[in-house]
Amino acid sequence: MSANTVTLNLPEMLYRRLLQTAQATQRPLDEVVLHALQVGSPPAWNDAPAEFQANLAALDRLDDEALWYIVRSSRSEADMRRYQELLDRHANSTLTDAERRELDELRLEADRFMLLKAHAAALLRWRGYQLPSPEPSLKPML
Repeated sequence: MSANTVTLNLPEMLYRRLLQTAQATQRPLDEVVLHALQVGSPPAWNDAPAEFQANLAALDRLDDEALWYIVRSSRSEADMRRYQELLDRHANSTLTDAERRELDELRLEADRFMLLKAHAAALLRWRGYQLPSPEPSLKPML
């Protein structure tokens, strides 16, 4: 197959993302650009809420092993129990002001955690990995 040379003027942000991906994956930049042209650009993070964008943008610079670590990570049982306890108390309108602030902080952290996991998974898929399908946590009601 013959190859042709094309000169492109890329927006600075896209160029930086492609360069960071090339560095993180230890692949030549032209290979990463060709991959992007074939399958589309890496998953965007700039549509996420502003308070999460820096965390998501940082994932572009991680190597595959670090992204896999994030994808496989989980919240601690103690965090999950406390979060559920506060949610239950909120549903019953029995939260104190301090507990309401704690619930807000835990919700923000849970949102950040899930966005990071989802974005890391999307980056790995974009880099060519096949991720296993998640096991359903709920059984269908018949």
